[in-house]
Amino acid sequence: MPDIDDITPALAQQNTVVFTTYRRDGMPQQSLVSAGRFEDGFAFTTRMRNAKYLNLRRDPRCAMMLIGTGYRGYAVLDGEADVRSPQTAEPEQLRLDLRAVYQAAAGREHPDWAEYDAAMAEQGRAVILLRPTRIVVQGLG
Repeated sequence: MPDIDDITPALAQQNTVVFTTYRRDGMPQQSLVSAGRFEDGFAFTTRMRNAKYLNLRRDPRCAMMLIGTGYRGYAVLDGEADVRSPQTAEPEQLRLDLRAVYQAAAGREHPDWAEYDAAMAEQGRAVILLRPTRIVVQGLG
C-alpha cells in the first residue's frame, strides 16, 4: 500500500492539487490549493471565511487529488483534516505553522516573514493539514 513518502516527490514537482470537502447537504465542494508536505500529511492555508474551512469545521472528512506532471498518473488521499486557526491553536504556534506550510508548499523561504505574518493575520488564515487514512496511486513516479 502506498504511503505519503511515495507521493512527496510528485507534490514537489506539481503542488497544485484538487481538495475536496463536504457541504452540509453531503455534496462535494472542490478547490484548487497549493499544498506541501507538513508533519504527517499534506497542508495548505486558507481564509477562515472560505467554504472549505467552514465545511471542515463541521465535518473534517476530506480528500486531495494530485495529478502528475504532464497529466501522467495521479494520487488520491482520503482522511480527516486537522484545522489550525486562532480558535484551535496558540497564536505563536499558528504563526510558525503558517510559515512552515508556506515553505513546504512554495519550496522556499519567504522574502519578508514580518510582511507574511501580517498578511496571514489580516486575511484570517488557517492551516489545513490532511492526514491520509487511505492513499491510491496510479502511474506516478
